[in-house]
Amino acid sequence: MMIDLGMPSKRPRVSRQVMVGGVPVGGGAPVSVQSMTTTPTHDVDATLQQIAELTAAGCQIVRVAVPTHDDADALPEIARKSQIPVIADIHFQPRYVFAAIDAGCAAVRVNPGNIKKFDDRVAEIARAASAAGVPIRIGVNAGSLDPRLLAKYGRATPEALVESALWECSLFEEHGFLDMKISVKHHDPVVMVAAYRQLAARCDYPLHLGVTEAGPLMQGTVKSAVAFGVLLAEGVGDTIRVSLSAPPVEEVKVGIGILESLGLRQRKLEIVSCPSCGRAQVDVYRLAEEVSAGLEDFPFPLRVAVMGCVVNGPGEAREADLGVASGNGKGQIFVKGEVVRTVPESRIVETLIDEALRLAGESAADSQ
Repeated sequence: MMIDLGMPSKRPRVSRQVMVGGVPVGGGAPVSVQSMTTTPTHDVDATLQQIAELTAAGCQIVRVAVPTHDDADALPEIARKSQIPVIADIHFQPRYVFAAIDAGCAAVRVNPGNIKKFDDRVAEIARAASAAGVPIRIGVNAGSLDPRLLAKYGRATPEALVESALWECSLFEEHGFLDMKISVKHHDPVVMVAAYRQLAARCDYPLHLGVTEAGPLMQGTVKSAVAFGVLLAEGVGDTIRVSLSAPPVEEVKVGIGILESLGLRQRKLEIVSCPSCGRAQVDVYRLAEEVSAGLEDFPFPLRVAVMGCVVNGPGEAREADLGVASGNGKGQIFVKGEVVRTVPESRIVETLIDEALRLAGESAADSQ
């Protein structure tokens, strides 16, 4: 019997779909993971190197900043050579929107609050984007909200963020342009969740989730996981970007981890390990870290239990694909629920890695 823990069996909000290069966003497509380069975009080699690193980490869409003319000039080569779709991030200068479209970027993000007289250029942008088949993200941020809405609401409330986004969308809609996705980001997860809930109820555009300026790795991970977890469990959100004061690859790892934890993406390596306590008779912290490091790029779904005592150890190890129940300086190694051997603590890590590689070999053989 399945116990209902509150997670939806299927995602209830189905938005319209846009194509960002070859990646579908919305319309029931899997939630995609994005990040943004930190290199100067005009440094083409450095930017492409970072995009390659992000691609290897599992990033599906990448955004590059375009604050200068030199950055705009670099877009054609970056868009052509990138292995994943490139979005140009435009603030302040609407002319760079047209440069990004001409450069072959897969999409353009615009921040209306930062572009003077943006509303006056919507017709031109809509025509150019429509002709090129390039979607537009209306990216509203709490820190750069349209001054008119700040004056109206006094601060960046959920209502202000939503009104800004839908107003800009309505201007594009007047010109028959509907190929849009929306973000309404705020640094406070509570405000951010409220804004996206309101937005989801008022439109069917695909939504790009983000807690903007989320902070350093630990703080940003927690804030993003909380906000994304709430919204994605409700079926709200079509693509995500975890904003961290950390290398972009870390953003991708956290984003993928969030989706895997919610069952929205197939898990690869999952380490089940105890927090340790006075019952532990082995160094659980060291074992878990070494097993994680040794299996970091494991190519198949695998759940590994690293347990430190007999209270929960055998049960968790038995339920995992692979596991160890430790005690008295040794560990019982479980494979698919069965004890296969007992080894000293010094050999636990190497034995688990050997067994994982053996399972990988069997999986590869079965798939041929």
